[in-house]
Amino acid sequence: MEANLLLLEAAFFAIALLYSMTGHGGGSGYIAIMALLGMAPQEIKPLALGMNIIVATVATIQFYRAGHFRRALFLPFILGSVPLAMLGGYLQLPTRWFNLLMGLALIFAALRIAVRRSADLPAAAPNFNVAILAGAAIGLLSGLVGVGGGIFLTPLILLLGWANPKQAAAVSAPFILLNSLSGLAGFSMHAAQAVPPGIIWLAVAVLAGGLLGAHLGSRSLPMKAVSRVLSVVLLIGGFKLLYV
Repeated sequence: MEANLLLLEAAFFAIALLYSMTGHGGGSGYIAIMALLGMAPQEIKPLALGMNIIVATVATIQFYRAGHFRRALFLPFILGSVPLAMLGGYLQLPTRWFNLLMGLALIFAALRIAVRRSADLPAAAPNFNVAILAGAAIGLLSGLVGVGGGIFLTPLILLLGWANPKQAAAVSAPFILLNSLSGLAGFSMHAAQAVPPGIIWLAVAVLAGGLLGAHLGSRSLPMKAVSRVLSVVLLIGGFKLLYV
């Protein structure tokens, strides 16, 4: 951890910057970098969730202030997700299953990010019960692998036409925040972890990246080039997890 601290700081800053532009906390990106550096799942999960909380808090505030948040869209998803995210955080997958599940999640995220999204999507309200069930499934998966769930929620919302991209970002940010808090609480119930050395500098790095990215993202900064770079990082991390 200490030997890779400077690299982690720079990578975490870049990931927080890129992800927060779309209202995400960066969990899958942090996991990809830590996987590439050979860190253990027991280190990856709580650290990714902790960094998620910082960036998602910033993104929540920025996108809310920009007027994109839709409470009616947010509530059913979060009602279903938070209890299951805590359960997922509590459960510990064997390393092989963690690698498989997270590898597939990272590849999914990379492909999702690489797909060009329309700027003007219809905003139809989802069925309340369907949204609760979808939130529960996303929450469980998020807690298991150590992400906030935005990489699954955002494409679902856009695919089904429940919101436009800015509204999806404004809903995903607090969704990620609350799920990350719940998942970290579940993890801490049975897996006390020493505070990683240098964590304060990692927190500063993601805070700075999150502040800048969320500010730019809530004001419609084009993201085609950075999305391609981010997709490559996630693909490398995902395939590494699948084949280690």
